Amino acid sequence: MPAIRFSYLGWLLDLDGTVYRGEKLIDGAVEVVSALRGAGRRVAFLSNKPIQTRSEYAAKLSRLGIPTVAEEVVNSSLVLARHLRRLDPGAPCFVIGEPPLIGELEAHGFEVRPDDRVRWVVIAFDRTFTYAKLNTALQAVKRGARLIATNPDRTCPVVDGEIPDCAGMIAAVEAVTGKRVELVVGKPSPLMLEVALAVLGLPAAETAIVGDRIETDVVMGKALGLATVLVLSGVTVPGDPRIAELGPDHVLASIRELIQ
Repeated sequence: MPAIRFSYLGWLLDLDGTVYRGEKLIDGAVEVVSALRGAGRRVAFLSNKPIQTRSEYAAKLSRLGIPTVAEEVVNSSLVLARHLRRLDPGAPCFVIGEPPLIGELEAHGFEVRPDDRVRWVVIAFDRTFTYAKLNTALQAVKRGARLIATNPDRTCPVVDGEIPDCAGMIAAVEAVTGKRVELVVGKPSPLMLEVALAVLGLPAAETAIVGDRIETDVVMGKALGLATVLVLSGVTVPGDPRIAELGPDHVLASIRELIQ
């Protein structure tokens, strides 16, 4: 079995740009996850994207050659639903988002409504974003609704480049309402990490996070005491000045370099 280069017991692996791009695995991903598991390391997968359920993420990983169950996946939909249930259980919500997020909220007891008579406007990466949704959000805020969002990502890496992500929807809603989103729960929020570490059953000090985004993966890890491994297989490119500024513990070309 290949030797793992670092001694951390827990491993939080970002998905898009780290384990795969679109439907294509990053070279070496299967071997790395197999080596980690074979050595008794604990592995969980993180994604800020709310456009798939955890079961769908697990099925995709399994289909691509990395056997995974839903309980090993933490995404921003889960984190948002859990946190909002603590803040305002069962509250009516208007969702700028896709069916997997709506399903997660409903599974946690929320009433998802198609109109502006709500207490929360939930903003997410939404490939079906429309003027009508923007207008409903505006009218809801005018009625007193509060704003919460899944993730801060500006773009999402795909096979042939990048596509717009949740930051675009947040900016549009903030621009027309004049209100700021109160909370973004995905990486780099400590709320995301709280759920992920609970899945691993480990403290931050024994865990490494591997990801391709400085502003989410590395920032979250550094702020909360994890080892940080930046991979240059996704959004961040070699020579990005933020690499020197923030100083990830390790900078690798790709996940493959986690093993000898």
